[in-house]
Amino acid sequence: MPADAIVNAAHHALRGGGGVDGAIHRAGGPEILAELIERYPNGTPTGTAVWTTAGALPATYVIHVVGPNYNAGQRDPALLESCYRNALRIADELGVHTMTLPAVSAGIYGWPAQSAADIAVRTLRRTPTNVTKGTFCLVEPRLYKAFRNATAAGE
Repeated sequence: MPADAIVNAAHHALRGGGGVDGAIHRAGGPEILAELIERYPNGTPTGTAVWTTAGALPATYVIHVVGPNYNAGQRDPALLESCYRNALRIADELGVHTMTLPAVSAGIYGWPAQSAADIAVRTLRRTPTNVTKGTFCLVEPRLYKAFRNATAAGE
C-alpha cells in the first residue's frame, strides 16, 4: 500500500526476521538491511524506533519499531505506546504525512489483539503529529476485528 512511510514491527537486532519484518525486507530488497547494519550496528531497544529508506517498497521511508515481546514477559503497555509515539515523532522529523502500520507486537510476540488495537488507536489519536493519514494493514481476521472495534470506540 503506497504511503510516505511504512512502519515495520522489527526485532531489536534490526536484522530482518519473520512476519511483518520479513515481508518488508523481502519486498524492499537488500538495501534496507544494508542501511540498518550500517546505521544501527547494535540494533535498538524495545519501545524505540529508527528509520531507513524504503528500497523497492512503495514508500520513501521505513520506520522500524521494536515492540515488546508479551510472551517473554514484556507486558508494560507503555512500551507498546512508545513504539507508536516514536514512529510518529520520526515521521514528523522526516516530513511524512501518510503511513501504513502493522499491529505491533500482536503477532508472534503474543500481545492480546484487542489490547494491542486499543493501545495503537488511542496512541495515534492522542499524539500530536503532522501525519494526516495512518492506515493499519492487518492480515489476520482477529486483528482486523480488534482494530475495527478500537476505531469504532471513537475516543
